[in-house]
Amino acid sequence: MSKKVHLIAIGGSAMHNMALALHEKGFNVSGSDDEINEPSKSRLAKAGLLPKEIGWFPEKITTNLDAVILGMHAREDNPELKKAKELGLKVYSYPEYIYEATKDKTRIVIGGSHGKTTITAMILHTMHYHGIKTDFMVGAQLEGFSTMVSLTNEAKFAVIEGDEYLASPIDRRPKFHLYKPNIAILSGIAWDHINVFPTFEIYVDQFKKFIELIEPGGSLIYCSEDKILEETCKRTVNSSITKTPYSIPEHGIKNGTSFLKTLEGEIPLLVFGDHNLMNLNGARLVCNKIGINDKQFYDAIQSFKGAAKRLELVYKNESFSFYKDFAHSPSKLKATTEAVKKQFPSRHIVACMELHTFSSLNEEFLAQYKDSMNLADEAVVYFNPHTIAHKKLKEITPEQVHQCFNRKDLKVFTKSEDVVNYLKAKTWKNSVLLMMSSGNFDGVDFGKLASELIT
Repeated sequence: MSKKVHLIAIGGSAMHNMALALHEKGFNVSGSDDEINEPSKSRLAKAGLLPKEIGWFPEKITTNLDAVILGMHAREDNPELKKAKELGLKVYSYPEYIYEATKDKTRIVIGGSHGKTTITAMILHTMHYHGIKTDFMVGAQLEGFSTMVSLTNEAKFAVIEGDEYLASPIDRRPKFHLYKPNIAILSGIAWDHINVFPTFEIYVDQFKKFIELIEPGGSLIYCSEDKILEETCKRTVNSSITKTPYSIPEHGIKNGTSFLKTLEGEIPLLVFGDHNLMNLNGARLVCNKIGINDKQFYDAIQSFKGAAKRLELVYKNESFSFYKDFAHSPSKLKATTEAVKKQFPSRHIVACMELHTFSSLNEEFLAQYKDSMNLADEAVVYFNPHTIAHKKLKEITPEQVHQCFNRKDLKVFTKSEDVVNYLKAKTWKNSVLLMMSSGNFDGVDFGKLASELIT
């Protein structure tokens, strides 16, 4: 008899992928939400899981449910959650259920303020290349994988992207505290989620706790280029685990292609930049832990194109390249701009970023962006005042943004069409355009923009 699971807030990016994964596993899946957008809507409909009506329906919560999974989008006073509590049903947060489904497997958890999705994608790409079955949970749609979540009975491994944001509306623990890894990797610590972790010290403390929660006899792989992370790893007591540092591997660039210098010879790559190379080195060490040797790793990683929106190529010709990237925090912004500048030293680099997240639009946090775009030849910052109002934050001005970024020639726009018109007025010979945001500049179609720029 198949298990019956109900998802409260089924329309979320992670939650609808969980619903699809459980449906694929043969579970009887239901769900509710007060808002379901694309692509969740179409994907749920295709699987026959789209709720017939939008809204919350306590009558869906009955004693014959085996589990209720609560999404982050739901509120504490959600009527379905109230009913589940009244009936004494087991209510899992999203990460709690991931752990429950993978507790008998070797759990590989990828944490850190940046690079999590890329490292997770690199590990999954390598395992997929070599035919190693694994459960997984990743924060972006990856090439070769139909969903962002997979939960099976057969796989011996589970590869989990370990986000430090809150588990659920009723569980204030960071998600990655719930996974209890056998093998853990940390990519770096750069203050984020200011609305949850109001000081840098509180934020760093979450990573200490994560290290302490690694299973006895487990492994921690960490980036030694990040001095705060290195200190945190050295000071944190978990005597039963092994700790292995990694850094930027030896490499070179020829004709716009990065390659690794290895004992196996020169390994050409489709990705580039110091952060990608560090991520790759960390992924290699994780793969070593599960029996994939260096040669096998290099064979696989040559065909890795990157995760969606992580220095993703939108368009290129012989004299122009256009990339989009998820970068939005100061450290990510700096690293991504530096990577493009190193890869194309003789080209004119135009970097555009959107202030979109709660932290980036916070008046107090803005000062962290000082000098973060100085490596670009031209820098543009966009923010939408309506987004600030929607997040109930204090208003910020273009003058404040200009001052905080500390760059005299910085262009600041508050209308998306003004950004597009500015870019369309430029000539793009011997240039690179880099668009950075966790959003999409309020509806910009990057493919369409690329074709408009080259015509």
